[in-house]
Amino acid sequence: MIMANETNNIFAGTSGWAYATWKPGFYPAKLPSKQFLPHYATRLNSVEVNYTFRRLASPSLLQGWIAATGPDFRFAIKAHQTITHIKRLRGAEEALDKFLASLEPLREAKKLGPVLFQLPPNLKCDAGRLRDFLATLPKWLRGAFEFRHESWFNAEVYEALKQAGAALCLAESEDLQTPEVTTADFHYLRLRKPANSLKAAQKKVQKLASDGPVYIYFKHEDTPEGALQAEQLLHQKK
Repeated sequence: MIMANETNNIFAGTSGWAYATWKPGFYPAKLPSKQFLPHYATRLNSVEVNYTFRRLASPSLLQGWIAATGPDFRFAIKAHQTITHIKRLRGAEEALDKFLASLEPLREAKKLGPVLFQLPPNLKCDAGRLRDFLATLPKWLRGAFEFRHESWFNAEVYEALKQAGAALCLAESEDLQTPEVTTADFHYLRLRKPANSLKAAQKKVQKLASDGPVYIYFKHEDTPEGALQAEQLLHQKK
């Protein structure tokens, strides 16, 4: 199994792993789908789970994930849509409690990475709403926030995140570039552009890793390019 770098704490992977189209470039040609995650975990040490955006993961499903991965593997979990898109962070305490309770198997196994709260693109900045929601997060949770409307990129929001120890997700897209502002003792990056410069990503990750763990996820594609880039990043020369 791939181990987290003890010095830099770099956790790299992709958004998901269940892609048969990654054969034979990443998965062996004859590998059955039930063996995808165990194989993935021999080459990468983290994955961003989108499954939890639409449904809660059952204990048996999570136990399967835990058994398929090594002790240093981390699952970054996307928050359920009820919290971010239906409640839009307001009055979401019950949904949040239910969601976090469902993740207990991962937490107990020490394999729970950050939880990503990805807000809808049409939700404009409301710093008060954000502060109220941040106050409901348990202290143990590493929360990362992906804002998809440019109005959120301001000093008041950054300060609210800092006070709560939550990270500003550094996400890239064709339409919006997140400012490189550090608000927590860890970093969360989502590389969405198809033509990522691996060299630039390596340089950025090494810089960020000097002051805290870095969780970085390449975009999943029909080809295994993102997974292979994540693997190269993990094995970069120091």
